[in-house]
Amino acid sequence: MEKQNLLQQTEKLIEYVKRADEKYKEIKISGEKGDFYNEVKPFADEVKEINDQWKNAAIQWIHTERPKNIHEQQIDSCHEHIEIISIQSFFPETSRTRFKNLVSSSIYVLQTIVLAIDNDKLG
Repeated sequence: MEKQNLLQQTEKLIEYVKRADEKYKEIKISGEKGDFYNEVKPFADEVKEINDQWKNAAIQWIHTERPKNIHEQQIDSCHEHIEIISIQSFFPETSRTRFKNLVSSSIYVLQTIVLAIDNDKLG
């Protein structure tokens, strides 16, 4: 059951990261910042809730399952990157290169977890 929850949270975070990436592209084109109270804060709060639950579940999963290619430090970094992404996606002055690197890194870790859980189901 815990693996299923972790899988659902991981997939939800992938969705959030992709939404933030799309938002960043829109903001970069328009040049207008997102409204803090109507857009930034509600999105960041929503992401933070899932992100915090995911971090705890992922670390617990690592301690229990001992996956080969995923380590606690990656979970910590990914958690932090997702928080940054969820906020900085609303600001056009955010560095494109840094933002893209954070998105790529987060997606990589999240997809690696999805694959590890899926392979475990098959295995």
